Order: sequence, then C-alpha cells, then structure tokens
Amino acid sequence: MHRHRIMKRIRPYLSYIISISFALLASFFCAEGMEAKDFVVVIDAGHGGHDPGAVGNFSQEKEINLKVALKLGKLIGDQCPGVKVIYTREKDVFLSLNRRAAIANNAKADLFISIHTNALPDNQRVRGTSTWTLGLAKSDENLEVAKRENAVILYEDDYRTRYAGFDPNSSESYIIFEFMQDKYMSQSVHLASLIQQKMKTVCRRNDHGVHQAGFLVLKASAMPSVLIELGYISTPSEERYLNSENGSSALANGIFQAFQAYRKEQGLRQDVSSQTAVSTQEEKAAGNPDAAAEGREATAGSRLVFKVQVMAVTAPLPPDDKRLKGMRDVDCYQEGGWYKYTCGVSADYNEMVRLRRKLASKFKGAFIVAFKNGKKMDINEAIEEFLKSRDKQ
Repeated sequence: MHRHRIMKRIRPYLSYIISISFALLASFFCAEGMEAKDFVVVIDAGHGGHDPGAVGNFSQEKEINLKVALKLGKLIGDQCPGVKVIYTREKDVFLSLNRRAAIANNAKADLFISIHTNALPDNQRVRGTSTWTLGLAKSDENLEVAKRENAVILYEDDYRTRYAGFDPNSSESYIIFEFMQDKYMSQSVHLASLIQQKMKTVCRRNDHGVHQAGFLVLKASAMPSVLIELGYISTPSEERYLNSENGSSALANGIFQAFQAYRKEQGLRQDVSSQTAVSTQEEKAAGNPDAAAEGREATAGSRLVFKVQVMAVTAPLPPDDKRLKGMRDVDCYQEGGWYKYTCGVSADYNEMVRLRRKLASKFKGAFIVAFKNGKKMDINEAIEEFLKSRDKQ
C-alpha cells in the first residue's frame, strides 16, 4: 500500500520527469554528436614489401611512410575518442592500389589519408611538404609525381586488366582525369590546405602547396581523400630529418592538428546556410524574372565563377542542338582544339555542385570548371579561394 501511495503521488510528475530525461539524453548526444557514431579515418602508408618506393642514401620511402602513419594513428587514437583508425598496413607488406582503396571503401571511411615521400634526384637541395588531391595534373612536374606513385601497379600481376589498360608511364593515360569530377573535391582541398598550413606553422616546413594530379589510389576512394608528400628523400638533410624520431613525430603531429581542425569544421562546411540562401534566392527569382536575370548578370560579372562543363566536341554545335535544349546559361570556350560547352554560372561552388547532380542523368561525365576574370583556372585553387572568401563573410 505504501508503494501504491507513493506512485499515486508522483504519477502527475512522471511525464515531466520522462520529458526532462529525454531532453538531457538528447542534449548529451548533441554535445557529443561526433562521438555518437564513429568517425572512420583510414591511414595509408604508401608502398611496402617488395615495393620500396623512393630510395635515399640510407633509407627507403616505405619505412618513412609507415613510421609517420603509425605515429599519426596513435595520436588520433589517444586524443580523439569516437574516431576509429584503420591502417591499410601496419607492417612491411605489399598492397595493390585497388586494395588500399577497397579497405577504405569497405570501412565506409569518412576520410582517407595516404602518406608518401617525394624524390627529386636532380635537385638535392629541395625541402618541404606538399599535399595532393585528385585531378588532372596541370604541369609536367605534377604529372611526374603522379607517374611515380602510380608506377606501383607495375609490381602487380596482370595490372593492365586490373586497371583497364592504364599505363602509369604514358601521359596519354592521364587524360581520363580531365573528365572526372570528384564529388568530395571541396572537402579534400580544404583538408589539404589545412595540412599545408600546419606543416608550415607547426612543423616549420617549406610549403610546396596544394596540387592535383591523377593518383589511382585517390580515384578509387569514395570519400574525401588526400595524398601527402612528406619531404624529399633525395635531399641528404631532408632524408635525415624524415628518418629521425623528432622529424617523424613533428610530421605526424602536423597532420594530426590539421585532422583535428578539419573534423571540428566539417559540420560547418555542409553548406546549410548556403542552401538556405540559394533556396530563398530561387524563390524570389521565381516570382520576379527580372531579379533572376539581374542575379545571373551580377554572378557572371564576379571575378571568380564556377560552371558545369557538359561536353567537349571538335566542332561548334548549332544553336538548336537538341543536347542543349532547355539548358540555361549555356556557354562555350575553346581549349586544345576542343569546343567545350558549359551551363550554369555562379560564384557559389555549391550551387554548381547541385546543378551537376541534376545534370548527371543526361551528362554522366559532367564536371565543374572555374573561371577568374574570364580565364579558366585550376579548380583546386578556385575552390580554396571560394572557401577562404566564404569564411571571411
């Protein structure tokens, strides 16, 4: 009876207690949102086994890569609860490029970081770090880096079949990367920029910048991905630094700090505010055609604009070409003997990402290009400029 009387007294308050409990529970998960579900990062130590990578006077690239990879993973594991670290290799073994990417894809990774060491035998004074994302190499130097890293597939049996006839030493093979547009490009470039920033400020490294090139391991990875060239094993002083405990620890710490910054910012970079702004603008434009026209004109006059490239042909298309029917803001530019057609134009990169998705069923190879003051520019540099500009707003 005593228990019954107590229950009768508190029954009116039960719903209140339950609601408060749920509220507290919800606030806990909101506060610890990133810990509610494991954030998965795959750390890839390049080369390994019978593939030494670049070779210095007394060491091999594969050893440096693994040492830094394991130190980076330990830093993340020790200091980032809720982050799951997966290594493509934890010892001196050979893995194909496809296998490395498959490990990340099968784990549904949120991030893929591939660690490498550069070499430039003709220049034994160069020092510094560079970070790379997927894309078409814009210079012979960038292409050579991609060739060297992709040459790993020559260690694999039947590589021509596995990689659809791709020849890592043939410049012609790399043309495929011109028609690719990585949907994780913005995130990848941002992470690469953070890595370079930390390498410069934390590790006091020479900053060799963010670049893009046709890396097969990044091409096959379905998540934001970067490839880091830690330094130059071909430079004697650099080789000593890369092999030292202090050097490898500093490099791992620089990448770790960039990872922390990226993870904290990633929620802000989902472009929720941008989507809201674009939606509002579209609603206004729908009710006011003149406002829409004025908005496009203002955008087109901006210094930096993005467009969606839908096709490239060897001769100009007639104005009534059926493939362009119903398309808005169609434009054409010439490059390398090709007439390249674009549609849409905006200073907002994310707006063009959404347009490309809409066009994907009709133009499967569509990708985003950037123009500054009417001249085509490197898409990675354009995205980086766009992100910096947005951050200042």
